[in-house]
Amino acid sequence: MKRLVFPLTALTLAGCLAIPPKGVTPEMRADYVAAVTSIGCVMRDESDYQPVELQAGLTREQAIQMTEYHLVNGTAVKLPGDEGVKLIIGACA
Repeated sequence: MKRLVFPLTALTLAGCLAIPPKGVTPEMRADYVAAVTSIGCVMRDESDYQPVELQAGLTREQAIQMTEYHLVNGTAVKLPGDEGVKLIIGACA
């Protein structure tokens, strides 16, 4: 399986406010959270991103940007050992 690398450039800009990705509606953001919840709250690789993209109506780039958005906002955390990202809001908290 292919591992995804998160280009967390937004995290390197200290003090910047995270804003949702361009072109992602509030409904798509809610669908992203519901989709990640449906796969167990953890996104590690291709097999996790694909169902989230399909359920939320997102492109791969938008799904990665949404993950970065949640990391910057503190609603997701990177797992140790580069084992992916876990959402920590809603049912995933």
